[in-house]
Amino acid sequence: MMDLAASLLSPEFFAAILRVSTPIILVAMGVLISERAGVVNIGAEGMMLSGAFCGVVFSAYTGSATVGLIAAIVAGMVGGLFMSFAVHVLRANLFLSGIALNLAASAGTILALFSLTGEKGISGTLDSEVLPSVHIPWVQDLPVLGTILSGHHILTYVAFLSVPAVAIFMMRTPTGLRMRAVGENPEAAKATGLSVIRLQLQAFLLCGVFAGAGGAFLSMGYVSWFSQNMTAGRGFIALAAEVMGAGGAYGTLAASLLLGSVDVLAIALAGEGLPSELLQAAPYVVTVLALALYGLRQAKQKTIGTVH
Repeated sequence: MMDLAASLLSPEFFAAILRVSTPIILVAMGVLISERAGVVNIGAEGMMLSGAFCGVVFSAYTGSATVGLIAAIVAGMVGGLFMSFAVHVLRANLFLSGIALNLAASAGTILALFSLTGEKGISGTLDSEVLPSVHIPWVQDLPVLGTILSGHHILTYVAFLSVPAVAIFMMRTPTGLRMRAVGENPEAAKATGLSVIRLQLQAFLLCGVFAGAGGAFLSMGYVSWFSQNMTAGRGFIALAAEVMGAGGAYGTLAASLLLGSVDVLAIALAGEGLPSELLQAAPYVVTVLALALYGLRQAKQKTIGTVH
């Protein structure tokens, strides 16, 4: 037990939280943009999975990690185009379209992996590239903080820098303000001359950029290969983080770190004899409980507003 307490207070534990939270933060920032534009992107999981697959494949065939990252982002954006086409052109249900994208990505990546390598589980035969880690000068030499803050994958730093960038984009830029206007009242926004479809398309594409980058982190940074359904529900966890963050970039960051912490804690407890199934379910249980509490709070606020 003393060893467990020591590991939970170690710099390596907190560094692991930053690493595990990275894909959740990235995808959650994209989900935040799309949600504020009035289109909750249920398909973020599929975008993320497509990005993870394309990152590995293109980096392996070109020998360039940069090309792999670009391919992952493009794959995410293609998912955004699919969502926009389904919702705006075909007039399909937003949530069902997202589910369809997730299922298509799950089956499609397995089929593509088998076609390229003859394998269905993992891309073991593909010699894929890995994006670099960054050691911050001066910081890396600091005791404790150096271990926590330095030496992370480059996309980890991108994820944390994206938080203030998204906050500024949504609150200070004309495009961000227009997206928020569309999300709050599309009919009123349309009456003022704003193109609802164009702004929501842009939101889907931006969400695809973040989701693709999150997928690339999983297959080119968190590990160095692609495996079947390797996103493991992180796209849905990112959706929960955005809801828990109440639509704010910094609140979403805090929620992402909380959910990432639970995941790391579950891994740390794996050596204590607890059932592995229970530990694997822990992040999802916390997500459901947090969403339930958030829903109760929102319902209570609406009730109070109605009374007044």
